[in-house]
Amino acid sequence: MEKYFPGAGLPVAYFYTDEVSQEDQADSQDVEHCVMASFQRVRQGHTFVYGKDSPGCKGWRRYTGFSQSLRPNFEYFLSCGIAGEMEGERYKKSADLVSHYLKSHPPFQAPGRFMVCKRWDKLVTNDQPFAVIFFAPPDILSGLFTLANFDRSDPDGVISPNGSGCSTIVNYPFWEAQSDQPRCVLGMFDVTARPQVPETYLTFTIPFKRFTQMVANMDESFLITPAWEHLQSRIS
Repeated sequence: MEKYFPGAGLPVAYFYTDEVSQEDQADSQDVEHCVMASFQRVRQGHTFVYGKDSPGCKGWRRYTGFSQSLRPNFEYFLSCGIAGEMEGERYKKSADLVSHYLKSHPPFQAPGRFMVCKRWDKLVTNDQPFAVIFFAPPDILSGLFTLANFDRSDPDGVISPNGSGCSTIVNYPFWEAQSDQPRCVLGMFDVTARPQVPETYLTFTIPFKRFTQMVANMDESFLITPAWEHLQSRIS
């Protein structure tokens, strides 16, 4: 990636497993309630290990497959709240809209006892990435976005679905990975989680099967043209 995206920073990879090394477990740390803060440690080179008994919000636990439930009255929490009982986040106009959304987005069962997140250069031979996450500003996103559509006849190689920051890096990519033509997921528009990432960054998550295809396409794509070289100079 450094050849075409100089200075962009390595992506974070994650995978599910039933066994975690003592070294990875010792390096893991839950920074605070919002798990996106823990990902900032991963970008610095640390490992983050998460399991069903790890601390963290109920949303993250559901979106990673370690729980199939949400907090009571979640549809009101995400929308208008309940007078005298609960303040709503007002991300949806009504509780009914949230209920319909949840029906079309069922939970899934984590395919392992743990989810392990590592920066790309920290992966070892036995690690089998499920997806990779780029934390990136617009110029880099433009390159990833264009590469994601390079070998597709349709215009939908990237989706940007509504959801929490954590749902766009795990939940949506999980379902995309089941597809014969998995799409990339542009995310981190979550207003609540935004303070946990640099202000100019969004996330671009790629199911690993799709990532290998995109890497294989690099040397014959727009990345070898003067147009990208011009933008590349601004990235570096």
